[in-house]
Amino acid sequence: MSAQTPRVWTTHVEDPKTPNESIALDTAAWLAWLEAPTTRRFTFPVFDARFGYIVSFMTVRKERRQRGGWYWSVYHRQGSRLQRIYLGRSASVTRARLEEIAQTLRPLVGPPDPYAETW
Repeated sequence: MSAQTPRVWTTHVEDPKTPNESIALDTAAWLAWLEAPTTRRFTFPVFDARFGYIVSFMTVRKERRQRGGWYWSVYHRQGSRLQRIYLGRSASVTRARLEEIAQTLRPLVGPPDPYAETW
């Protein structure tokens, strides 16, 4: 994850390219930001209430498909396993959908087991 990668929180976007500007999710400005040619990816936190903190981040990428047009997909790495979840066009990238996907990733991640043997 680069320092230049925009970070999306539960209510707004923090984009290093526009540090004094905050874009609220699920608004016309959010959709315009997603559709902008310069917006290619962002990260979204995977929060686990069992532990009370963010356990990882998922990366959301805009990709061109053979059928034409741009579509969004979520990528999340757990160890050596890379999981990809299709989101769809920009209109389907909503706060509710991002949180739903983050929730499905929660059981896969968690803090390291302090009692696990490390050899």
